[in-house]
Amino acid sequence: MRRLMAALVLGLVLFCASGLQAQESPAKWPGIDEIVVEKFASDLGREARDPYINTDQGDLLLFLFALAGSVGGFVMGYFWHKVFVAGRRPEDTRE
Repeated sequence: MRRLMAALVLGLVLFCASGLQAQESPAKWPGIDEIVVEKFASDLGREARDPYINTDQGDLLLFLFALAGSVGGFVMGYFWHKVFVAGRRPEDTRE
């Protein structure tokens, strides 16, 4: 039992230490938007601007995810019978 607890504590410490180290180091590999898209945009004379709908502010992104999940759940609930029940042969049902 002590070995298990020691292993869990060690794992937690290593996990936290790796998270702190990852936050402090700068990005070594820039994304495709920085390398390709910004290069072509600046070549064509277009500079970066703020997005029309900025999802980085407040809980807007969380709200959009919740809304999409609600819509997806409603659609799946509406078509549940067609997807999983209708069209099955009687011998396919398990009792």
